[in-house]
Amino acid sequence: MSQERLVTLAIHTLEYAQKVCEILEREGIATELHNVNLDHPVVSPGVRVRIKESDLPLALRIVENREVLETSATPTGDSTRTILVPTDFSDHSFNAALLAFNLARQFGTDLTFIHAYLDPERSANIQLSDVYNYDTTPSANSQVVNDAHASMASFIDRIKDSIKKGDIPAAKFRTVIREGVPEDIIDRYAKSNTPFLIVMGTREAQRKEKELIGSVTAELLDGCRHSIISVPAQCPLSNLQNIKEVTFFCNLDQTDILALDTLKRIFPGINLTINLVYIERHYHHESKKAVDNLLEYCKTHYPDYRFTFRHTPADKLILNESDELIVVPNKRKNIISRLFNPGLAHRILFRNDIPMMVIPV
Repeated sequence: MSQERLVTLAIHTLEYAQKVCEILEREGIATELHNVNLDHPVVSPGVRVRIKESDLPLALRIVENREVLETSATPTGDSTRTILVPTDFSDHSFNAALLAFNLARQFGTDLTFIHAYLDPERSANIQLSDVYNYDTTPSANSQVVNDAHASMASFIDRIKDSIKKGDIPAAKFRTVIREGVPEDIIDRYAKSNTPFLIVMGTREAQRKEKELIGSVTAELLDGCRHSIISVPAQCPLSNLQNIKEVTFFCNLDQTDILALDTLKRIFPGINLTINLVYIERHYHHESKKAVDNLLEYCKTHYPDYRFTFRHTPADKLILNESDELIVVPNKRKNIISRLFNPGLAHRILFRNDIPMMVIPV
């Protein structure tokens, strides 16, 4: 390795440490193994996995995500270069498509529009206690299938007309139509195809409050393991290149580094002011120390960004209407936790009409 400073990523048994090194090196991250017990190396209680400090954010993302560890040997293929755009053919879905096409042009990706429908005849027979088995055979109600394909064709015609007018930059795209519960279909497709990004349209806050149960976007924010951008219906946002300020809700732990690194890799070359916001629970001396460490790390590793910091009580979470983009590092919760203690991204979604990027950590 070069003379760049080395940091300890983790301490494991020799067998597991070698497995971690194999995964990291497959992703292009150089590693070294050091014995913890240097006085008696033969009786070592563990082995340090050491990497370059500059590789730390990406290495953390790989190691901390169990799903990545389990599937790292599986080739990802070209599917990682698509932006997944769920659609119900509404105006807010079209609004999200505008942003998705601009992102596709920026990153040289294609797009995949996905629509899920439910056959009323099948869904009427499902009990709350049942497990829904997705049958691969076509729906018995051919009219439902025909309507779904006709609506997709009409939506794509609208997209093509906008491309012809120059309102949308040209990019390759494909369509996918599946039968099933929308959030489950989208999540399954994302797990199988690993999209670069998911872009979703949402309704205005007043409409969303009336649909607290059943919001596809909210369900995906809580459970999906891919970065999602939600675009409110009335939002004029069509190109993230124009954004100058980002409100970033930090946790004051290593998940902030993971999310910031993802933000940097998804949107390289953009000079941003990032306003770090910590929701105060027990803000004390240790929190102040964590803030200082985070700001120092950010200034060193993200010199193109300007950082500010503030903390706010949890019961006084107020967002400015002038905020251009909210970024939330989101920890996955089980269904019980989501019902009784919804995550921050979930709460922001239902209370505001501000574009939001949710990064799973």
